[in-house]
Formats: sequence, C-alpha cells, structure tokens
Amino acid sequence: MPAFGNTEVAEGVVQVGAEPVFADIHPETYCIDPSHVAAGVSARTAAVVAVHRFGYRADVARLRELGRRHGLLVLEEPGESEKSYDEVAQRRVHAAYLTARLSGVRTPAVQEGHTYQQYVVRVPGNGRPDRDAFAQVLRRKGVECRVPVKTPVHRMPGFRCEIGLPETERAADETLALPVDAAMTRRQLQRVVHACNALGGLLQPAF
Repeated sequence: MPAFGNTEVAEGVVQVGAEPVFADIHPETYCIDPSHVAAGVSARTAAVVAVHRFGYRADVARLRELGRRHGLLVLEEPGESEKSYDEVAQRRVHAAYLTARLSGVRTPAVQEGHTYQQYVVRVPGNGRPDRDAFAQVLRRKGVECRVPVKTPVHRMPGFRCEIGLPETERAADETLALPVDAAMTRRQLQRVVHACNALGGLLQPAF
C-alpha cells in the first residue's frame, strides 16, 4: 500500500490482522507505483491496495497483472468522494485555465480521466521550507491552499518504519493543493494565478 496519504487504509489493514508494507508512489500521479510494488513482493504478501489520489487513478491494470503472476488480491480504495459529472467538468475547465497560466510551480500532469478532486502543484526550491513559505504568502494574498499530505504514513507513530520511499518523501515536502472548486469565478482563478506567478521567480530549484 502507499504511504502517501492518511492512516485510514493502514488502520484497515491492521484491523483484518495483516501488516501494512509500504511501496513508493509514481511522481506524477501520486498513486502506488507498480514497479516498486513488484520489487517488494514476498512469500508473505497477500494483497496490494491501490488508492486513487487527487483525481488520478492508480494503474490498476498493471497491479492486477502483478496480482495474477503472484497470486495476490488487488484491492481498490477510491480516495476522495466522487463528484457529479457537471462538477467534474467544471473542475477540468478551471484546471485547464490554471495549467495554461501558472508559472513558477510544476502543474499537475495531464492524465485521461483525471477528475481534479484536488489541483496539486509542486513548489520548486528546497523542499518543505520553501513550499511552506510559498503557502503562507498565498494565504496572506487571499488564496486558500493546503498541504495535501503533511506526513507520510511510514513516518507516523504506530506505522513508523525505516524504508526508502524517495518519491513519497519528495511529494510530502513539495506538494501544495490550490483551489479549483467548480463554483470559483474567473476573478478568483485570476487571483490564484497572479499570486503564484508573483512568487515564482523568488524560488529557484535547488542544485
């Protein structure tokens, strides 16, 4: 299962008497990476839990193929609640507007079927300090934003383990969810763009 998210899935695994084993995520979709899952399968592995994240869908087809080869169950946890067709369509329109105009942040990768439950960008620079400073300035400018995953599950009490999950760690340090609600006006979207772009030149990628 992925560690990038909340503890609910891991708690569910424990409740059925199993032990959660964490795999890394794909850096563009934030969903569990089938290649990393394949590397971690052992004789004790019983199932793989795919969590759809931010409106991206996990690569369930590859996970099911992996499951067939190793005799594993593949379970899907939907992540965020589903929205109506009209709301999803409007979110996509708003997301396209932001993607075409934002600079200084890495906008979400385009994926067929992406519902933009959250519009998650990457803030370049030196990880968490720059991302948090970026978020603070946006809030002062009236832009609601939030850190989608503050601490990966494998760093939380009760699930803490020493495992290398570099993409998970990087995503937790760099990601920021910008508003993309269906009810937003064009003026509100423009405020997001102007606030972000005014900061973009101040944060340089780390070398």
